[in-house]
Amino acid sequence: MLTEHQYGDAAKLIACDVPSVKAVAQVEANGNGFLKDGRPKILFEGHVFWKQLLKNGIDPQSIQVGNEDILYPVWDPAKVRKYYNMDQYARLEKAKQINEDAALKSASWGAFQIMGFNYAACGYNSVQNFVDAQSDDYNQLLSFCNYIKKVHLNVNLQHQDWKGFARGYNGPDYWKNQYDIKLKNAYDGFKNQII
Repeated sequence: MLTEHQYGDAAKLIACDVPSVKAVAQVEANGNGFLKDGRPKILFEGHVFWKQLLKNGIDPQSIQVGNEDILYPVWDPAKVRKYYNMDQYARLEKAKQINEDAALKSASWGAFQIMGFNYAACGYNSVQNFVDAQSDDYNQLLSFCNYIKKVHLNVNLQHQDWKGFARGYNGPDYWKNQYDIKLKNAYDGFKNQII
């Protein structure tokens, strides 16, 4: 579990306040980056796996039959939400049997749910090093800080620009899940604890 001191160090590193950092962790992973068994929380994204396979020279359409739970061309909530209730590590392991590198890049990891394909922006030289580091909560926090500095989202947090942060961190469809509103509400809750 992250300490107040660690959250404070992270906030200094990205030049924002502590409630902003805590708000992202709260919305992304309910404030905890680990499952009960101690493994990092993950969410495997089949539409990302599709793209990662293409980047690795593999035609995903040719192997889609029998892999519909881990491989689909687009994110469609009506079709894929059911997969989010499945064991995410089982989905990841199944994908690794097809291509390990693409599979690791297709999951979001830890308290801040950073996609594996963002490993370099988080300061790691390989996706495997990034994944290994996610077994420590402080490394999850540092990965987040490095990532948002690299993609300049720390400025959005500095100004509590929740729409701007949500768009950059969660994609242009952030509004469908009210991501910006959830961030603001979480921020307000943490901010009120300080007062």
